[in-house]
Amino acid sequence: MRKRSLTIAGHRTSIALEPQFWDALDAIALARDVSLARLIAEIDETRETANLSSAIRVSVLDWFRSAAKS
Repeated sequence: MRKRSLTIAGHRTSIALEPQFWDALDAIALARDVSLARLIAEIDETRETANLSSAIRVSVLDWFRSAAKS
């Protein structure tokens, strides 16, 4: 697990994810031309689960599944 601290919606938070998920988030942010903090803020704003780390993992999975269908 790798932990990073970010400012999301005006408050600092720490998120612990496996390195592969951080790499995937960086790739998604680059493909969408947004910052990592903005991408995570979008996930935070639309999540349906209380756990942000879980919402991030699901979002990454959904993004790559969608890309695979294209």
